[in-house]
Amino acid sequence: MFRTAQNMSTNDTVDHCKAPNQITYETLSWLIVGEFVLGLPLNLSVLYIFIFRFKFWRNKSVFLFNIVVADFLLVACLPAKAYHYHHGQRRSSNKWECKTMHFMLFLNRGASIAFLITLSIERYFNVVHLGRRNIVKVLKKSPQVSILIWLVLLPLTIPTMVKTFECCNSHGRRYETAYHDVTDTFREVVYFGQIIVPFVVLVYCTVRIVNRLRRKTVGEKTKLRRAVWVVMSVVVVFSVCFLPSTLARAVLLSVRLKEEWQGAEDHVVQVYDSLMVLSYIDCLLDPLVYCFCNSGFKDAYVCTFCPAFLRKRLLKTNVGLGTTTTTTTTTCGNRDLSLPISAK
Repeated sequence: MFRTAQNMSTNDTVDHCKAPNQITYETLSWLIVGEFVLGLPLNLSVLYIFIFRFKFWRNKSVFLFNIVVADFLLVACLPAKAYHYHHGQRRSSNKWECKTMHFMLFLNRGASIAFLITLSIERYFNVVHLGRRNIVKVLKKSPQVSILIWLVLLPLTIPTMVKTFECCNSHGRRYETAYHDVTDTFREVVYFGQIIVPFVVLVYCTVRIVNRLRRKTVGEKTKLRRAVWVVMSVVVVFSVCFLPSTLARAVLLSVRLKEEWQGAEDHVVQVYDSLMVLSYIDCLLDPLVYCFCNSGFKDAYVCTFCPAFLRKRLLKTNVGLGTTTTTTTTTCGNRDLSLPISAK
């Protein structure tokens, strides 16, 4: 009884959200500032193209637009995150600011994953089951489907909106009642489930798509190569941004549950937070997915923001995955340009 009370007292007085190494977290704060400086203009320019030049609601790109919105939510959180890291705190000490940050960050993560996986499933049906009725292709034209996905994500963010979650102050950090144990376990299951299940689906779709494209004998090699890049770009974004931090969190939980490993905790915490900072670059990598998924978006972006001497070279070829093409018109320089919208 005395030992339990002593452990509870120790766990309650230790501030696990305090940065274990000030130099590391100051460095991470400057990395976050760099991500913000690059991410804000990039995502604002992408948002402008989708709304005013590309008109996503006409060009069957509602899912892509939702990824842009999710990235913008992430970029909006980065200054506050950098401020806390610079001042030696792993999260805000203000209760409501902390909850808001958790909500925004994990809503972005869930939305990015959900819409990236939806795009991969759509591409899977269009390549592997070509000719069959693609329900994903039909549903993606409706904005109600995107709204439904956001609504489904909202309750999944609730378990992460607690003050101790980001600091991984979960199992083994206080006197565990049955209620606390179930709550902490559910919280971690939701967190890991949002990564592991979509990744399994993504790997399956990617393997099937690549195998199907390798067996395809009709069509230009350039088109086939581009189709492979489309699915691989999603895999790269997912693998770089989401998997490393998830694995690091699993290691951190393991370390905190093993008393004999407590000496390594400060080092593992720094690795975990560093990989979380790495995960924020999905707001910089997602535009690559937009360009691979839709050549029309790429051309609209090039016409609007690239110097004139680069336009001819970048607009030289427009290769899509599908066999049918529609066009949308935008102004490029002093002429009207018909942008191909590849049917996916």
